Amino acid sequence: MRVVLVSDAWLPQTNGVVRTLRTTIETSARVGVEVCVAHPGKFRTLPCPTYPDIRLAWRPRRKLETIIWNRAPDAVHIATEGPLGHAARRLCIDRGQRFTTSYHTQFPEYLRARFPISLRLTYAYLRRFHAAAARTFVATPSLQRNLEGRGFARLVRWGRGVDVALFRPYGHDVWALPRPIAVYFGRVSVEKNLDAFLDLDLAGSKVVIGDGPDRQRLESKYPNVRFTGFKQGEDLARHVAACDVCVFPSRTDTFGLVLIEAMACGLPVAAFPVTGPVDVVRPGVTGVVDEDLRKAVLSALSLDPDMCRREALKHTWEAATYQFLRNLEWEDPERARVQLAPLSVVSETECRRSDSSFTS
Repeated sequence: MRVVLVSDAWLPQTNGVVRTLRTTIETSARVGVEVCVAHPGKFRTLPCPTYPDIRLAWRPRRKLETIIWNRAPDAVHIATEGPLGHAARRLCIDRGQRFTTSYHTQFPEYLRARFPISLRLTYAYLRRFHAAAARTFVATPSLQRNLEGRGFARLVRWGRGVDVALFRPYGHDVWALPRPIAVYFGRVSVEKNLDAFLDLDLAGSKVVIGDGPDRQRLESKYPNVRFTGFKQGEDLARHVAACDVCVFPSRTDTFGLVLIEAMACGLPVAAFPVTGPVDVVRPGVTGVVDEDLRKAVLSALSLDPDMCRREALKHTWEAATYQFLRNLEWEDPERARVQLAPLSVVSETECRRSDSSFTS
């Protein structure tokens, strides 16, 4: 069976969306579902305004039409609302091809962090985009409630997983820094609200792992913070595991994949009580969410690393991928049900367990 997945977010970008899509593709292949990705690397591109490291496809419709229909897909999924997502949406509507979408990014809040644009207008734009889909996938209960409150319809859950063989406790021998060590890892950009973390009066050390357009400004403003730049794979996991608490200051993420990656390494999480953290963090067990971020950090430091690891084990990519595949709009639903049977055997219980591990 074949799925065409259309995404404006892809390599060389390194973020939660790309990691989620790549892992979902790899896991789908284990049950014989081939996922073909239409991404910016297959098209002429232009740099994204205010974020030049991200490339956007330029006038992709004609080539995208060939990519999609030459694959004779059993299902089409549009992962993003960028130029490729819009072109794919229009192509599917014109052809009468039913499709699904996913809501990965709180785009209205991201835009407002850069420009004085009304949330009402940007949410109306996104609501219209997703209204044409058979279903729209969302990561957490609080995001689903928020979007339903803004008039979005036909929302279904698509959770996330963590590679617990990669993200695990490794020991504390990586850093030669005063403890406790508070770490943020992920994209270094204005919407991540890193100043809220770096302004905190904390004993020990602060570390930022990652790169992005806001790094130069932050390095100049906070000379006592250790900025490592981009890391990946085991090198990333070892550096995260050698810290004492993960601080997640973002107010705009829809999930925050790094939250469960940190927990898998044995790190408790400190965050604001917003979409993402309120769904993923188990208060007083795997972390603390509080409008007073300093208080959250200090309280999280007393939590049991083993409990963080244990909770992270509930979030498997097999369960998340099964959710993704069963929610697609298949041309032949019965054939899809049979195809997905091996994955459903091990994943139905995990899906329920993963859902019940969310705290709201």
